[in-house]
Amino acid sequence: MDITIRPIVTEKANAVSEKTGRYTFRVSPEANKYQIKDLVEKLYDVKVVAVNTISYDGKRKQRYTKAGLVRGKMPSFKKAVVTLAEGQSIDFYSNI
Repeated sequence: MDITIRPIVTEKANAVSEKTGRYTFRVSPEANKYQIKDLVEKLYDVKVVAVNTISYDGKRKQRYTKAGLVRGKMPSFKKAVVTLAEGQSIDFYSNI
């Protein structure tokens, strides 16, 4: 199973990571905490202390068009909040 992981870079996520050392990622819905921990440790070469996951259901969306009302749904996703060991950090902007 291939697990995808991408960092969530928002003002709120950056403020939390600077203050507490917890980083937020959007991960595959099938991924479990152990897989997320291993992947973050391999990709960023850090020591992960804890992983908390949150599953989100997709939002329902609708809009009015010439053809009438179009309804749809956004996909579901999972968010992981990763706590790193004391003194470690992740720099998302180093590769830019």
